[in-house]
Amino acid sequence: MLVSYKWLKEYLDLDVPATELAEKIERTAVEVDGVFRPEAGLKKIVVGDILSMENHPDSDHLHVCQVDIGEDEPVQIVCGAPNVQAGKKVIVAESGARVADNQKIKRSKMRGVVSNGMICGLDEIGIDKNVVPKEWADGIYFLPDDAKPGDAVYSYLGMDDDLIDLDVTPNRGDMLSIYGTAHELAAIYDLPLMLDHPALDETGEQNAADLIQATADPKVAPNFNLRVLTNVKVQSSPLWMQIRLWNAGIKPINNVVDATNYIMWKYGQPMHAYDYDQLAGHELVVRQANDGEQLKTLNENDNELVADDIVVADADKPVALAGVMGGFASQVTENTTTIVLESATFDSVKVRKTAQRHLIHTDASQRFERGVDHASVREALDAAAELISNDHHATVQKGIVTASDDHAKPSVVQTTAERINAVLGTNLSATQISSIFERLGFEVQNDDGAFTVTVPVRRWDIHIPADLFEEVARIYGYDNIPSTLPVSQTTVGRLTAKQTLIRKTRDVLEGAGLTHAISYALTSADKAASFMMRPSAPTNLSFPMSSDHTTLRMNLLSGLLTDIAYNQARSVHDVALYEQGRVFYKDSADQARPAEIEHVAGAITGSLVDKAWNHDPAPTDFYQIKGIAELLLKELNVAGDIEYRATDQYPDMHPGRTADVYVHGHLVGFVGQIHPSVAKQYKIKATYGFEFDLQKLIDMPKQEQQSHTISKYPSVSRDIAMLVDQSVTNHQLVEVIKKRGGAYLTDIHLFDIFEGHGIPAGKKSIAYSLTYQNKHDTMVDDDVNKAFDKVKKALQDEFNVTIR
Repeated sequence: MLVSYKWLKEYLDLDVPATELAEKIERTAVEVDGVFRPEAGLKKIVVGDILSMENHPDSDHLHVCQVDIGEDEPVQIVCGAPNVQAGKKVIVAESGARVADNQKIKRSKMRGVVSNGMICGLDEIGIDKNVVPKEWADGIYFLPDDAKPGDAVYSYLGMDDDLIDLDVTPNRGDMLSIYGTAHELAAIYDLPLMLDHPALDETGEQNAADLIQATADPKVAPNFNLRVLTNVKVQSSPLWMQIRLWNAGIKPINNVVDATNYIMWKYGQPMHAYDYDQLAGHELVVRQANDGEQLKTLNENDNELVADDIVVADADKPVALAGVMGGFASQVTENTTTIVLESATFDSVKVRKTAQRHLIHTDASQRFERGVDHASVREALDAAAELISNDHHATVQKGIVTASDDHAKPSVVQTTAERINAVLGTNLSATQISSIFERLGFEVQNDDGAFTVTVPVRRWDIHIPADLFEEVARIYGYDNIPSTLPVSQTTVGRLTAKQTLIRKTRDVLEGAGLTHAISYALTSADKAASFMMRPSAPTNLSFPMSSDHTTLRMNLLSGLLTDIAYNQARSVHDVALYEQGRVFYKDSADQARPAEIEHVAGAITGSLVDKAWNHDPAPTDFYQIKGIAELLLKELNVAGDIEYRATDQYPDMHPGRTADVYVHGHLVGFVGQIHPSVAKQYKIKATYGFEFDLQKLIDMPKQEQQSHTISKYPSVSRDIAMLVDQSVTNHQLVEVIKKRGGAYLTDIHLFDIFEGHGIPAGKKSIAYSLTYQNKHDTMVDDDVNKAFDKVKKALQDEFNVTIR
């Protein structure tokens, strides 16, 4: 929000530079995006009086003007503006002037005629073209008749003011107004506040209630008030008001619309004006919209309404999207003679949803979303009516038509000086604290350090003692709060078991060569539903910021694939990433909030090893990603055997190169190759990945690592090669070997697999090396041979293998 320093000074006796004031606001209240002065960077731009004008001898649209700029002799300027005319005071950029965008104006010839400067429009000297009044948008600007030739133009156009750009946070909606900001500064600097209040003269002879009927649902419109003004003459606003508006970033329209916008900026109360003669039945009703109703808004967009929208309607149809934007058909035009002024409050949640749904974000909706001062609704209505009637002699009819009034009451909060000091770490006296509350405009009763604070309705963000603590801290000054150590006994901080395991997960994967990636928890619906380890209903956002961020993720792999695609699109072909984070599951669509489950995932494409003089890079395969996954499980010390079972249950994974991973019979994740069709969608090369339910691994019993004495006795190995059916897996064979291998079997190593030439169809040759060792004695061949024979017999009985 842009705040005029000159406007603030009408209500406060401020005597500090604008930059210092902005810094104080940022330290105490809300962020300040910047301070700027519209005249900054401009020079030699003065008032000119066009004495005479004649057509250019060699052009049908250029004019040669003699212009008085306060010098001894008039200067000659060639101008092509369609509205240029003699006898008008204009903006002149002299030769050597600097105008908008730091452009320099030079003496030049235009089709052979000398031009000593330029006659300017508002946008040419830096005023935003979007706020230039329509009547001046395509031509030069006429200054007031009393402007003195040769004077700098800046004071005539409000360009000599300092504008402070406030970035108001949602909890401080009270500062979305000049009055709200003035209240805040009065407290910060402990200054008296000199606000003006309307003294409306109802000169009409009719009662407004006889002219307009109003009804409102108090649930959606807690306050709804109307005034009727007749004999209105719609025309341009006075220059002072136009300056206030365009310095605030608002385009002046006409005296009625400008008055409502001016009051909104002054009080923070959005308002709307209707053309009385365009309201069917001369009534206004605040209600929920009907599904399918149509409303053409002031931006000339046709909107199809839904039942959750709030509308203001006449007897036939909606005439405004309540709290967001008025309707096109009932707008005030130059033919309007009677207006209905509306000042109201609307349900903030519904206003926000309506604005989001129809993509209409306005200054009014911004204020209603954050809340407005319910206590000033009627005063703002009177102020707008007074402004229109005084400046343009409109007639204000008697009374306010009130459809709803919530009679907002101030909040009463109790706290103590002892509690405030304990929370803030200060040693403020009860008198100092009372003074701070009084500076804020709060009523306070101090009973020996026990405070009963009555907070005015304009500070609707304060309800509990913690809110008062913050107010004391702000006004006292965060910089003045001393740095202290806690006085209570403290304990040594340490990680929880869960935090330790998560950190170890990261250490293991980074040690294996993977880089930590962080992806958005919000993704598209398709990506969220990929690589699902369990059934889940999606968690969709009601108002997503983009189509790529509509749904909470239910896996981590899709985010890693997006990261790989980003890298490969930039010629980084070897990518190894992992991510540890939460996924979001819902057992049903009706579940209010999803369950947040810790997961860990990894993805590799290309090679993990760079090319070097002594080796070539090898592309990642299934066994490499499986090895990394197994390393992780072993380093996490989960108790139980690790088993891999081939699966085709994941549509996004290669069905012949994917395995479910079980620990002690419990499914904990999967590992394998990303399906080629999925890789093609992401525009990435062959990629392998895994994903584990880390929460299950955290919850599983752990087998603590123990040290073992290295045996001083030699080991003995036996090799066994066999023909076996192709359907028999390595896991099945190893389990039988373990079971029958005896007490001294210490290692089983698969060293060869062969299929093809020389091997019968449907068979494969597989070979293992078995290592035996006794830690307490030397092994003898008889013991080894007996154990080895048991293994061979078990394999032959179980799988009908042929020992080679």
